[in-house]
Amino acid sequence: MDWKGKVVFLTGASSGIGEGIALALAKKGATLGLLARREELLKDLAVRCEAAGGAARVFAADVTDYDAVRSAADALRNEFGFIDVLIANAGIGGNSSDTRALQPQAVKTLVDINFLGAAYSVHAVLPEMLERGSGHLVAVSSLAGLRGLPLSAAYSGSKAGMAAFFESVRIDVQDRGVAVTIIYPGFIKTPLTSGREARMPFIMELDDAVPHFIRAIESRKKFAYFPWQLASVARLGKFFPAWLYDRIAGRAKYRA
Repeated sequence: MDWKGKVVFLTGASSGIGEGIALALAKKGATLGLLARREELLKDLAVRCEAAGGAARVFAADVTDYDAVRSAADALRNEFGFIDVLIANAGIGGNSSDTRALQPQAVKTLVDINFLGAAYSVHAVLPEMLERGSGHLVAVSSLAGLRGLPLSAAYSGSKAGMAAFFESVRIDVQDRGVAVTIIYPGFIKTPLTSGREARMPFIMELDDAVPHFIRAIESRKKFAYFPWQLASVARLGKFFPAWLYDRIAGRAKYRA
């Protein structure tokens, strides 16, 4: 895939997976609209993206603010004419006592960012993609969204909801020139996972994980799962009867 001239709108770009994807696409010559809350980190990333061979624009905004997301997408389109790819990557983990305890505000915050933020991002780009008859929506979900995990109700629910949302959109736009890719990564070493005490099986280095994202996007896969070891177990779990899944999951030492 030739990324030169491709315009990519990337949310959650300031660190972790978003930062890694941004730098990888910049090296391929992509034009990037980088959206996240932390402006200083975005500015630093934009400099590195341009040094790597891409073009970058910074949009300091909260993904839960639809007007701000739409304004950023409009600015990107006004300058470059269109948006080719949306990568809905913005997200937070559920590794807090309030979230584990299902405190309403903590759950709402997580769902607002992980699910509604992605839905807002889709609405900010999809109408114009459909009008143009071309585009690609990419959801960064999680293997935790395939089936509920212990002490991870809010996180698993937000990622499952996000994935179902994108799959429904895919069905709706499948004959209108817009592709949809849903990516289910496992544990990756990022600021989101640093300092955690819970076991994280088959955790990947960010540099090893980023090529999986890029290949899934370039091949316009409908679904991508990795690492294969954890993905195989998670996908198999979808077919377990409830009594067996409850028994196995209840003994799990890891948390999403």
